[in-house]
Amino acid sequence: MKQILVIDDDKELCELLSEFLGPEGFIVETVHKPHRGLLRALSGEHQLVVLDVMLPGMTGFELLRSLRKSSRVPVLMLTARGEDIDRIIGLEMGADDYLPKPFNPRELVARIHAIGRRAGTVDQSSDSSLSRIELDDIVIDQASRTVKQGRTDIKVTAVEFALLYELLNKAGRVMSREELTKKVLGRELEIFDRSIDVHVSSLRKKLGHKIAERERIKTIRSVGYLYTLAQEEG
Repeated sequence: MKQILVIDDDKELCELLSEFLGPEGFIVETVHKPHRGLLRALSGEHQLVVLDVMLPGMTGFELLRSLRKSSRVPVLMLTARGEDIDRIIGLEMGADDYLPKPFNPRELVARIHAIGRRAGTVDQSSDSSLSRIELDDIVIDQASRTVKQGRTDIKVTAVEFALLYELLNKAGRVMSREELTKKVLGRELEIFDRSIDVHVSSLRKKLGHKIAERERIKTIRSVGYLYTLAQEEG
């Protein structure tokens, strides 16, 4: 993951990010105007977009909504510290992760690397080395990075792909929110962090809440989530 697009009207912050990310091996393009940023994000030239929520003329949410109509490029949202609703909205609209301002540049680099790993290959530390999993009406293929439901291609983000892979790979087993956060997001679960919950909700909407009259992804209260198996019905 080398080509990064930063869309933020804070020119000083953009300069700092360019100065910090350059020595880390990233090629950074910065855009301060949202409409220009959207055009550059749609160009297909970048492997990651760092997008600020607060932009003049077009909010980061509006830009993200337009971007997601035709692009699956990973997006890291920059949100105001303490604005939990911004983070949830961003994730629901297809952002891969978020980082509250102000932030430590090293944390940004860590998040970028985590997103890069998700966009590349599924964590090789998984118990199974399966590159293709077929379960119920779902086929997930690691090599082609595709998800099919029957004959229909399901558009998912890099996070949703990694999350679905983990749930299918461990189908019938409860996976804690802590475990999923570490495997899928590449970081420790933070207090009041609802990222995994929002991504699970998104998968449910895309795949359907039920399969063969049973709940597809079951919430285990105060623990985590479980992709159910047919014999568990009832």
